[in-house]
Amino acid sequence: MDIKALVKENSELKEENALLKQKLEKYMNQHKNYYENNKEIVNEKAKQRLKKIAEENPEKIKEYRRNAYLKRKEKLKNESIKENK
Repeated sequence: MDIKALVKENSELKEENALLKQKLEKYMNQHKNYYENNKEIVNEKAKQRLKKIAEENPEKIKEYRRNAYLKRKEKLKNESIKENK
């Protein structure tokens, strides 16, 4: 009795998982297509936001760049540790 119930539950969960993966795939493809089709527009908007921030608060730009540098440094450190193991 218990084995049949577990097998049934397992098959239901597999079906649900497949359905959710399919929905996620649709959602992700929509966004990928948008960014691929409008790459110039998206990049231009990002540049405009960066210019606006630079004019209003130049310290914020320094903070963003510092954080990006620290994250990049940490990522390289983690990769080198993984390679050594």
